[in-house]
Amino acid sequence: MLEQRIQQHFIDSADLNYQASEALGVPIAQAVQAVVACITGGGKTLACGNGASAALAQTLAAHFVGGFERDRPELAALTLTLDGTLLTTAGLDPDPAVVFARQVRALGHAGDVLVVLSAGGNCGNVIGAIAAAHERDMTVVALTGRHGGRIAGMLRETDVHIGVPHDRVARVHEVHLLALHCICDGVDAQLLGDQES
Repeated sequence: MLEQRIQQHFIDSADLNYQASEALGVPIAQAVQAVVACITGGGKTLACGNGASAALAQTLAAHFVGGFERDRPELAALTLTLDGTLLTTAGLDPDPAVVFARQVRALGHAGDVLVVLSAGGNCGNVIGAIAAAHERDMTVVALTGRHGGRIAGMLRETDVHIGVPHDRVARVHEVHLLALHCICDGVDAQLLGDQES
């Protein structure tokens, strides 16, 4: 019984990956182009999310700075954080909903890219980060679940929405990881040329 349940997870994930490959090819390619334009313009990538999405944001930054599957120069990227020092700094608004926005305003510049991850698309601190990025004339790449929640409604024409066609959070996170890997691979291919897999 347990083995069948586990196998069903693999089957469901494989089915969604197949469906998503057609639905997300264009927006992922647009995300690659946005990041490449940022890099070649001397910009950086900021990334954020909550919970498992925060771990995915860290994964993206690690691949940009430390390399993905090929040896290449480091790419400027960092993950925004909800660490305690930022949440408890005297004189700052203690509301965690503004912590990402403050970091975007402190670190972001026109031409930079903000990558946000939110399965439901309704996280207040991520929404605040997007608003701050727009204030800075940054491009936003948003990875969400099916409908994108409130995040989808605030994206501009110059932003990119990668909306995974599923509602189950675990499946959405799986496809987000694959999409991030595709972005890393695409950026490397654009900067370094194609390479045999």
